[in-house]
Amino acid sequence: MEAVIEGRVYKFGDNINSDIIIPGRYLIYIDREKLAEHAFEMLGQGVAAKLRSFDILVAGRNFGGGSAREQAATAIQGLGIKAVVACSFARTFYRNAINDGLPIVECPAIYDTVQEGDQIRIDLGSGIIRHNGAEYPFPKMPDSVRQILELGGLANYLKAQLTP
Repeated sequence: MEAVIEGRVYKFGDNINSDIIIPGRYLIYIDREKLAEHAFEMLGQGVAAKLRSFDILVAGRNFGGGSAREQAATAIQGLGIKAVVACSFARTFYRNAINDGLPIVECPAIYDTVQEGDQIRIDLGSGIIRHNGAEYPFPKMPDSVRQILELGGLANYLKAQLTP
């Protein structure tokens, strides 16, 4: 994970739940690419392919609500998405994303100003998102969470802790 993440934005509205992100019938898969093939498919044919041309998802309130499936974060990563910024996240999705190494940022202030296709720059270290010359602060992540992200997820973090 990079401390600074830059890229093009795809914008969602409120209440994008885990069933929308990855339908339950695909929970038999664990491979990121296989999950990504079916990500957001209930929003229409070709949505997953379209999302592959974006780097960052920006969403409204309650992103990732619904069931606690960890495959939702995995499917997003399989699309090549580097980070998700939202007004708020379902707590279970937030934790699953961190555990899977997907950077998650709560920043309601940017939602109304960003449009699909805009470029943003997320600085995880300073807690600032930059967009069109403006800066939008967000709560800095605790060092332990940043370490988990830097190592690519909780499993890699635990392996590093156990390696002498």
